[in-house]
Amino acid sequence: MRKVVLAMITTLNGRLDKPHEWVTSISGELDIEFNRFYGTFDTMLVGNRTYADMAAYWPSAETDPATSELNRQMATKLNSYQKYVFTRADEKQTLSWNKAEQIFAQSDDDIRQFVAALKSRAGSDIYLAGGAWLAQTFTRLGLIDEYRLFVYPIFSKGSSWFDQLQDNRNLELISTTTYDNTVVGLHYKPKAI
Repeated sequence: MRKVVLAMITTLNGRLDKPHEWVTSISGELDIEFNRFYGTFDTMLVGNRTYADMAAYWPSAETDPATSELNRQMATKLNSYQKYVFTRADEKQTLSWNKAEQIFAQSDDDIRQFVAALKSRAGSDIYLAGGAWLAQTFTRLGLIDEYRLFVYPIFSKGSSWFDQLQDNRNLELISTTTYDNTVVGLHYKPKAI
């Protein structure tokens, strides 16, 4: 069965939002890692705001001569994904990025049912790209099969992974990696209790 894999950058205190306020350096090694695991997905789940940020860059990055070769490779992968854009609003939105579909998530049950149906279909793993609300909701609902967190060595005030959690979540460490910009990659899966 397909897995939902949350892969996001974060701070030491779990901040998810507005990375332009706290990302201290970009790492070539980290980009290589993202490019590698982007090849394991064929579907992306994303919230409205994150979709808007990504759609402003990735569609044209594939052919932009000013874009690095590595970013063009990542763009090719992201542009080929089926993209599901989650919203709590009732109004239909025009989505310009190819293979993008709006998902109206009015309740936790709507999200659970959609994810169960998606995971039962044939395909590669599913990339949960964020933003903060979507990552928090999927974490709270126990819908994430693997966490790939890229932790920047900084504390910063903002939205945290843990804002919506009411109970403990035990994780099992799969691997760790330290990158050249001192970011630490943590790969976890939920621990069976």
